[in-house]
Amino acid sequence: MSHVTYQIVEHDGGWAYKVDGVFSEPFPSHAAALAAAKAAAAEQRVPGQTEAIEWEDANGRGHSESVSGRDRPETDVKDTDG
Repeated sequence: MSHVTYQIVEHDGGWAYKVDGVFSEPFPSHAAALAAAKAAAAEQRVPGQTEAIEWEDANGRGHSESVSGRDRPETDVKDTDG
């Protein structure tokens, strides 16, 4: 099982959460970014249906794959500013 960490960081004049080097949209406050990260982390753990997904890697290459809706990662939120 994989593990995903949502990290709260200052970004683009506000606050955001970051996952694997990718930033969320900016939020006006630390509290708003933390709440959004907690919600996103919780949603990612919810099982669903098997789906076809498309995503882009760090080199800009597109990928397509089928993923099981039951293969959900463990998630946590790392808040370094508290």
